[in-house]
Amino acid sequence: MSILVNKDTRVVFQGITGAFGSQHARACIEYGTKVVAGVVPGRGGQRFEDKVPIYDTVAQAVRSEGADVSCIFVPPPGAADAIAEAAEAGCRVVICITEGVPVLDMVKIRRFLEGKSTILVGPNCPGVITPGECKIGIMPGHIHKKGNIGVVSRSGTLTYEAVGQLSALGIGQSTCVGIGGDPVAGLDFIDVLKLYNEDPETHGVILIGEIGGTAEQRAAEWIKNNMKKPVAGFIAGRTAPPGKRMGHAGAIIAGGQGTAAEKTAALEAAGVLVSPSPAEMGVTLQKAMAARG
Repeated sequence: MSILVNKDTRVVFQGITGAFGSQHARACIEYGTKVVAGVVPGRGGQRFEDKVPIYDTVAQAVRSEGADVSCIFVPPPGAADAIAEAAEAGCRVVICITEGVPVLDMVKIRRFLEGKSTILVGPNCPGVITPGECKIGIMPGHIHKKGNIGVVSRSGTLTYEAVGQLSALGIGQSTCVGIGGDPVAGLDFIDVLKLYNEDPETHGVILIGEIGGTAEQRAAEWIKNNMKKPVAGFIAGRTAPPGKRMGHAGAIIAGGQGTAAEKTAALEAAGVLVSPSPAEMGVTLQKAMAARG
């Protein structure tokens, strides 16, 4: 079992011929992901790497190749339209890697997706991987190990750090989900925690948050009331000065809200074991699992 993607997932890459799109499509194919189509308007009929057919529209890729998940490497001005196109074509999951998508564009897309069955991951995220089965995004596949721990994170780099620590400890992962750090996005922590909670092959979770907003506090409340599995956590940005954006567009302490201390306190009150540093995320997960027996 896994969440969101598995060995049967059929992926279409929107923007497959761009510099980043081609690089990461190639890496996903090498990992074993079923990249069945690319979409680049005006290049329909061509092939990527002499293997993957390219279409002008996502609808054509879905109809001809059975693609059910889209990965988007379209530049920021067109990324929202690319998300909408994939959803309209019937993709069940849309993973938008693009960084710098205008916030107002994302507000419109969130409204557009209301009532639709399409799940959006991102934008500005590293993607989703079920180790040994399917990698969609920019994460380094070689650090992952198949197993039973879910990792959900607002930070791409810290996702890799947590995964590297887990794998070094001999602890494999079920599915790792980078939700991105933008203020308006698709899946949030609670959405992913629900999926982990219902997945029999996920036995524990690492949740990696950061300063800005209240997503971690809302997740803590949900964990307290609903989570059946042990959760370890880490909050990045403890030393960040108020009013200054740190890295992600959503990583800003505004009006005294969204501090690392607030988020850590909320998670601890919900029974989450919070790592004191990014270097101890794997060990903290071990402790959380041991505490649950």
